Amino acid sequence: MSYPFEPRPLGSRRDGFTPDLPADAAEIPVVRRIRREVAERLTRATRAHETATGAVMSAAEQTATTRRLITEALDAYATEEMNAGRPPLRPDAESRVGRAVADMLLGAGGLQPLLNDERVEEIHANGADQVFVRYTDGSRVQVAPIADSDADMVELIRRLAADAGRAETGGEGGEERRWDRASPILNLQLPDGSRLHAIMSVTRRPALSIRRHHYIKVSLADLEQLGTLNPVLREFFAAAVRARQNTLAAGRTGAGKTTLLRALASVIPPDERIVTIEDTYELALDSDKALHPDVVPLQSREANVEGEGAIDMSMLFRSGLRMSPDRVIVGEIRGHEVIPMLNAMSQGNDGSLGTIHASSSAGVFKKLALYAAQSPERLDPATTNLLVAESVHLVVHLGLAEGSRRVVTSVREVVDADGLSVASNEIFRPGRDGRAVPGSPPSTALLSTLADARFDPRLLDEARTAPGGGWAS
Repeated sequence: MSYPFEPRPLGSRRDGFTPDLPADAAEIPVVRRIRREVAERLTRATRAHETATGAVMSAAEQTATTRRLITEALDAYATEEMNAGRPPLRPDAESRVGRAVADMLLGAGGLQPLLNDERVEEIHANGADQVFVRYTDGSRVQVAPIADSDADMVELIRRLAADAGRAETGGEGGEERRWDRASPILNLQLPDGSRLHAIMSVTRRPALSIRRHHYIKVSLADLEQLGTLNPVLREFFAAAVRARQNTLAAGRTGAGKTTLLRALASVIPPDERIVTIEDTYELALDSDKALHPDVVPLQSREANVEGEGAIDMSMLFRSGLRMSPDRVIVGEIRGHEVIPMLNAMSQGNDGSLGTIHASSSAGVFKKLALYAAQSPERLDPATTNLLVAESVHLVVHLGLAEGSRRVVTSVREVVDADGLSVASNEIFRPGRDGRAVPGSPPSTALLSTLADARFDPRLLDEARTAPGGGWAS
């Protein structure tokens, strides 16, 4: 494995070292040696602790012991080198070695330096040595390997899966997270909230993708500062949440749908009970007890080794409704959970939120119809459209504007259903630069509802006549 993991442009040196690190200072053999020695001593230390106390060493104790053993191993290596007449590692090199070993034994191994870099937004590995990252500014570069070999990469991901299973239950009785030829697809959440997807056996080499969420705690005001919203949209969305308008956020992968959902949820009063339903934990609304003290996060589960025990999002939705939620938030609508979700929205669970992949706000209605047709209920388009008209109030689409900035591009009000189509008003439509500007006037009913929730209708008129459609230049 190469250290340090500095980003490098495509086609640059494959050894992972930056130009200012001389070739004779390569630390890979030292990292491997220190890691092996510390791992062996850590195993002996944990067994001795269990024998002496009758209890398993806690995570905090194991972390402290590991760091102490790394320091001792590095000191012993330096002494050995000096006794042999060789210069010891320079302080900066020793620091890199120590950090690398700690990452391997306590963190995410070769992935940890990338996860520590706040600029990194996405990580994609096609095998251990073909690693690419996308930064928050939209640039994409190839970086150093995340493991010595594909086999080491597989072991690293399996350890992350095991750690994630234990973390979900506080270290006790964690869910089994298999990743092997029988279960070649893995989805999990890393400790920092990133979402990891890995696949093996059905590919030539193991592959993984990690999506980072930089804004776990975010408000509509924060999105305005980031340029995703303008003041009119901020006030519009805040009033829509207060008025309990069922809202779907749509867009491509990485458009910012989950971040918008978190920002919308920040407007929900703290005395409301929320149930979140996700394929993999991402929303993390339960992490802020001050803002959302009463949250039940639900996550789907794959079948076990015997092919039993699978819990899909449709089942979670039905279970979640029995928990008397004030609002239900669906991380992402992917299939036949669409029917129980729409039924719930139409039967009184107003104020619910969700995301869906779609290329436009109008395309959301087609996507819902397709999911409903593939569901066990096999709803025809006309029936689905009636259900959509009864349940969904607003559809928001996010896309990329100039400079790869995530922005709201369109907002539609669902008005009615007319046979094979859903009637809607595009209240905000894409402007010349892709950012949403006022379009068709909202219905009198919606405007009245939002006004009762403290939205000033004059903001729409002002934005309509403003040069930038309500956006700062």
